[in-house]
Amino acid sequence: MTNSFSSLCDDFYLDLYVNTELELPSQRDTILAFFERIQKQFPSMGSFYRRQGNEYCLEEDRSKGRYRWVSLETDRINSGVVNPASFDEAYSQHQLILELIPYMLSVSHLDIDSMDVTFAMDFDCPVNHDEVITEALMGQSPFNCFFDLPNASAISCSPSIVYSLSEDRRTQARCSVESKTNIYEPDEKKQDRGQAITLSFTIRQYPPTDGKFDALKSFKNQCILAQDLMADKIVPNFVTPLNNIIAQRKLK
Repeated sequence: MTNSFSSLCDDFYLDLYVNTELELPSQRDTILAFFERIQKQFPSMGSFYRRQGNEYCLEEDRSKGRYRWVSLETDRINSGVVNPASFDEAYSQHQLILELIPYMLSVSHLDIDSMDVTFAMDFDCPVNHDEVITEALMGQSPFNCFFDLPNASAISCSPSIVYSLSEDRRTQARCSVESKTNIYEPDEKKQDRGQAITLSFTIRQYPPTDGKFDALKSFKNQCILAQDLMADKIVPNFVTPLNNIIAQRKLK
């Protein structure tokens, strides 16, 4: 299954987040055993370290532009693949995590608060992010009326919306576009920062109130739903306009 989204952006991310009700185990042996098991499956993941707040990370070499990573926070398990060659390449890692956490981290179906599958894209944009996002996504909306005013320009535009996708509202989608332009920076720095606009699309599933939550089954359903909505909704309505405006601004 080829990753068809990478060609539409500068960097593509496919991530899994499992949010737990209770704190995860913090014993040294438990943490090391969990990451050693992951490394057994993916031997190139050789960089292990701890961040502030007792977050533990295992990842591949980032300098190659394509890499895997897994991290444990106090009450969240995170798994990601950056610029995967295929969806299956990322899915296999996430499935392994879901298979391991019940018996290695004692995460039962009762302990899962919610589970996220996130598709994210970075668009290198050397010009003002807020103006690009506004022109690409707000041009035909009521928000555009303010640009009739003298000297009006967008200085903060990071739209975000959450949709319910099921009658019980336990399946949700979140779409956000993040500007990294700082309004307090001089204009010349805004032009040269080289940071990316980030578009994130997440399918979140909350466990049902009746019955046992099957994390692996939910993961597969969330991936299918995320892929379909990315292709049908996100690419034509968000990705294409952003790419078009960025290209136009670079030519000016």
